Amino acid sequence: MAIISAPAAAPPATRQPAQGTAPRYTSALASLTVLFFMMGFITCLNDILIPYLKGLFTLSFARVNLVNSCFFGAYFVMGVPAGWVVKRLGYKRGMLLGFLIAALGAFLFFPAAESRTFGLFLGALFVLATGIVLLQVAGNPYVSILGSPETASSRLTLTQAFNSLATTIAPFLGTYFILSHLPDLKKLTAAQAAALDVTSVQYLYLAVGLVLVLISLALAFLKLPDIAHAPAPAGDTRRAWHYRHLLLGLAAIFCYVGAEVAIGSHIVSYLGQPQVLNLSAETAGYLVMVYWGGAMVGRFAGIGLLRRVSPGRLLALNAVGAVALVLLSISTSGYVATGSLLAVGLMNSIMFPVIFTLAVAGLGRHTEQASGLLSAAIVGGAIIPPLFGLVADSQLGGGGIGALRLAFLLPVLCYVYIVWYGLKGSRPQPA
Repeated sequence: MAIISAPAAAPPATRQPAQGTAPRYTSALASLTVLFFMMGFITCLNDILIPYLKGLFTLSFARVNLVNSCFFGAYFVMGVPAGWVVKRLGYKRGMLLGFLIAALGAFLFFPAAESRTFGLFLGALFVLATGIVLLQVAGNPYVSILGSPETASSRLTLTQAFNSLATTIAPFLGTYFILSHLPDLKKLTAAQAAALDVTSVQYLYLAVGLVLVLISLALAFLKLPDIAHAPAPAGDTRRAWHYRHLLLGLAAIFCYVGAEVAIGSHIVSYLGQPQVLNLSAETAGYLVMVYWGGAMVGRFAGIGLLRRVSPGRLLALNAVGAVALVLLSISTSGYVATGSLLAVGLMNSIMFPVIFTLAVAGLGRHTEQASGLLSAAIVGGAIIPPLFGLVADSQLGGGGIGALRLAFLLPVLCYVYIVWYGLKGSRPQPA
């Protein structure tokens, strides 16, 4: 296996504040952890919402994955426009707008649940995701340029660790407030589905919306450092998409998000299979915490590792581990199948922050544009999970658990590409 060294530091792409202002960076990073926490919390609630809506509307795997298509499809539709908005408004005002739009989407869950209309749920999710897109486009590059280029991966991993803390908490709260009130989803009749209480969903997302509004009010009074990019050299007409490592990074983000979401969204169904552990939706929902908790542990550990190990090499090693664990899970049963699949979360841990920082390395004034493109690539979460659902619903592999296990080969293919990107494709060079 070939091993590459960390990318050489590019010439300074930003105009740093004068010496002695480093404490301002610490304060800014501390405040940004709240942003990443909420992004993770909201996104991970989809893993609980999917089995709930599957029962409420008696949907197939393929149709219920429209939740992922709608939520992550917003990244594709709004990613590039969000990059333009952030470039025009600045990082702070871009974040403020993102929080308010996300709050609006959360409030729309109330009428969606009241009317029991699947389409309205999808519309509310799209608005909510649009706000998250703005937060991603503003927050990720801001963290990556808020300090020296050499420690960008480590800084973004730190903030993403708090994102993972939220994804660990969200399944517990979502299961407690939503899934714990449901009858056995595997035996749910149409009459029971029609009589399901929707107030738990309404109040949970209402609370999320109120928290988002409060955070936006607090952020409005915070002073964040201004980071200005150096002007383009004379005659430089390049754009973000002229950099090969960014283009290949778009595919890596697409694969990573698609694989992570496909696995996380189907853990409850997978662990409910008799050939695995035959768990109830409530019990399996609590175990989703282990999957996302592994990502949190790995990200906190990665903060130190990324200061000692080449980011590309560590990315490749984690992707190899993910491939091995998924293959082990689908070829076994019981606790081995369960534990190995949940452990994939640990392997996922540093992938997003490392891919992101490798992809934007040396882009300077193109960073906001590149961030918008990378956010658009998160559409992998809208495309790969529905494909996963189609395979799981099919008669391939004999149908049933055979088809569901076969569907897990899609994330395996995604991780194989990430191995290559970490070792070869992430080397900075123009397209």
